[in-house]
Amino acid sequence: MVLDTPTLYFRAFFGVPDTIRSPDGMVVNAVRGTLESVSYLIATYKPDRLVACFDADWRPAFRVEAIPSYKAHRVLEEAPAGEAGVDVEEVPDLLSPQVPVIEAALDALGIARAEAPGFEADDVLATLAERWDGRGPVDVVTMDRDLYQLVDDTREIRVLNIGKGVTKLEPVTDAVLREKYGISGGEYADFAALRGDPSDGLPGVQGIGEKTAAALISQYRDLAGVRAAATDPASTLKPAQRKRIAEAVAYLDAAPTVVRVVRDAPVVEHDDVLPREPKDPVMATMLAEKFGVKAAMARVTRVMAER
Repeated sequence: MVLDTPTLYFRAFFGVPDTIRSPDGMVVNAVRGTLESVSYLIATYKPDRLVACFDADWRPAFRVEAIPSYKAHRVLEEAPAGEAGVDVEEVPDLLSPQVPVIEAALDALGIARAEAPGFEADDVLATLAERWDGRGPVDVVTMDRDLYQLVDDTREIRVLNIGKGVTKLEPVTDAVLREKYGISGGEYADFAALRGDPSDGLPGVQGIGEKTAAALISQYRDLAGVRAAATDPASTLKPAQRKRIAEAVAYLDAAPTVVRVVRDAPVVEHDDVLPREPKDPVMATMLAEKFGVKAAMARVTRVMAER
């Protein structure tokens, strides 16, 4: 099981009341919510291996170079031009101090954390799923629909979509995608490129929404097929669609670089075996007491032992 950890803690921050505080008054709603999500996932799915994936760079340079608007609306402060660094993401003031606590809690529990320099958590998730190919099923926990491109029934890779909450998550398989969109996980990235995603600053092809994008990919197999049909006088593509695709050539040249996850990112070494007991029980106890999350830490510890 691989976790889209930023999604978990953002969801926890906005879903758990900020009246949840440590003994010294620090807001710890994201800490508690993330730990509760992790305990539920372990108890329900009983993974042998578990990795909490993080962003080393939430807005990688290679994606921004391809499409400058990529996540631009979330930038609080840009990295200095010509210098190594990462753009600062706009994160709620009460959430930022909680992230290091979440990381420390995972470390004390012995739950692996992984990232890849210069890449997003999505790329880490994809790389780990790719590395595990053939050794058993993989569950990708996220609410990011772009990760549907990892879904592959043959390889036993599915997405557990937590968009409605961890306890109400939706397992997404190729069968689910075919029923919902008429396409498979392997076709999802091309579909997403056509459709676009305003929340990530990706415009898509003007006038081509979700239904049309799905229909085009289903009919022409992939983005290259759709583009070929747009220039083929014999194709059945509608004139208006030909025109829109022709006008979006520059975008369509760049979009795959942004939309497709990297499956061979340089993920840092880690031990992904989920232990039966905390790696550092003294630190786990100290963190639980200091930040007022004793019950949440205890639940994670218990389900690790019981699975």
